[in-house]
Amino acid sequence: MDMLIKKYKDLHKGKKRLCLITNAIHPIKDSFEGSKEDQVMTIAEQMAAQGMKIESIVVRGRLSRDANKGVMDENDHLLSIFSKKTRTRTVYVHTPTSLLGALKTRRVTPVTVFRGHLELSPQMKIKVWVYKKTQEEKFPTLKKYSEKAPASNKLATHQVKVSYEYKSVDGSSTSVIPPEQRIKGYRYGPQVVPISTAEWDAVKFKPEKGIKVLGFTDASKIKRHCYMKDVYLFIAEPGNTRATLAVSAIARAMKEMNAVAILRCVWRQGQQNVVVGVLTPNISQNDKIPDSFYFNALPFAEDVREYQFPSFNSFPASWQPNDQQQKAVDELVQMLDLAPSGKEALLPEFTPNPVLERFYRHLELKAKQPDAAVPPLDETLKKIIEPDPELVAENKSVFDALHRHFELKQNPKLKKSSRQWYQEKQSGSNAHVTGGQAVNSIENQPPVKIEKIGDSTPVEDFEAMMSQKDNPEWVEKAIKELREKILALLIHSDEGDKYQKAVECVAALRKGCIIEQEPGPYNDLMHHIRQYCEEKGIKSLPQLLASRDLTLISKSEAEDSDVTAEEARSFFIKMEPKPDV
Repeated sequence: MDMLIKKYKDLHKGKKRLCLITNAIHPIKDSFEGSKEDQVMTIAEQMAAQGMKIESIVVRGRLSRDANKGVMDENDHLLSIFSKKTRTRTVYVHTPTSLLGALKTRRVTPVTVFRGHLELSPQMKIKVWVYKKTQEEKFPTLKKYSEKAPASNKLATHQVKVSYEYKSVDGSSTSVIPPEQRIKGYRYGPQVVPISTAEWDAVKFKPEKGIKVLGFTDASKIKRHCYMKDVYLFIAEPGNTRATLAVSAIARAMKEMNAVAILRCVWRQGQQNVVVGVLTPNISQNDKIPDSFYFNALPFAEDVREYQFPSFNSFPASWQPNDQQQKAVDELVQMLDLAPSGKEALLPEFTPNPVLERFYRHLELKAKQPDAAVPPLDETLKKIIEPDPELVAENKSVFDALHRHFELKQNPKLKKSSRQWYQEKQSGSNAHVTGGQAVNSIENQPPVKIEKIGDSTPVEDFEAMMSQKDNPEWVEKAIKELREKILALLIHSDEGDKYQKAVECVAALRKGCIIEQEPGPYNDLMHHIRQYCEEKGIKSLPQLLASRDLTLISKSEAEDSDVTAEEARSFFIKMEPKPDV
């Protein structure tokens, strides 16, 4: 403390900060003048006068039998004096992981996001301030760094600035369009629709700043998993006694009735969106801290994602889990609980973000040693991202029971990757059998690169293009060209002479779209073929497709498909041409 005072004197008042890390289990020497409390009081008063902050982190793991409880109580009492006289934060931690989370490298000063009235009705309004209670720690923005600046220039910032120029496409490459003559354009299909700033302002939603209570409901109706975004803290306007009493009265009444409030919030003037959320009472246990509210944003209908999973009842009886299997899985789930006895293993307040922690450690190492390799993962971070070895060892019987009741078998029907499948298909098609052995005719030759689907062997060309993974555009190009080839075969067919070849191409396209999980182009093609057959009165082509079971790609085959299995099965019925009247 004396070093900080002598070095900075009156500078940086309120920013001087000390961090005390101790186990506080050993006795403290008696002071020469006065008692220990007097000495600590003197230090605390001096720190308060200098605007100095202190963080006391008490690390106590598994205490030995020699630990003196009386000494620990005395030390805790002395540390509490700092909390009463200065701006002190005292934290008790028990593991290296929680110690890592308790060490705050910087303190974020809270800033209000709203100051105004909480409107319960047009006749009743309470002045409140709103702060952010929690906020996600973002990954640092990495800026571009330039080495073009001369080494002799010590004031160079090495920053890279990017600027854009808009030029006319009328052939004059020198005419730059100034900002006031530009209008934003938005794509609508193949067209670009220009919308000026004045038009945007005319149709823009402009809600009024304010917070209104829409109503009250029982707390059990608002589920915890519906909370979105960050948590906000509502407090009464500081120094406003009437507002403090009103907030406390409403909060205690809501707590007594187990009720929550639904709010409509517009934090600032000109905000384009409205936030609807739930207000939960926060009753203070400290007489010096007034009651407050917690606010959580709730989802709108379009924010809700509902995933439907099939029930086990739809599976055959042989697939149904028996009582022993169900019990083994239940015990596994209960064992993985991080708070089995009410004591949470990884407290959010004392658990650091492992990604950020890893990044900053590597950044510090690179600053000192630019050529240093990436270090191995620290043991402290492994406690966060990997299963706890002690927990796994203690519950070995649970894992053994799971292995006994579930037999693991390799699934022979696992899908191969598209590249592997097409490469195997290509190697198989280029091999011929001689004397009972497979001989690759182009073993020592590089594979021929196919850039276009030809007329003679469209299926083979399509499979060759799909296997070329040096550029992701090959897949899109192959699907597009084969689709056009199928349509050309249908249009230029003479009394159905090219239908068989078109069906072979359709089969290849369907398999390729399933492997690449791109059902859209194939399903669009099938709808187009159905419309073409209905208009021309063609019956043979639908029959050929039905015989090969070349229906639509359903959602069970590709996740991005919007076609159900029932729609895929009934597709051939819809493809039958209408009888002539």
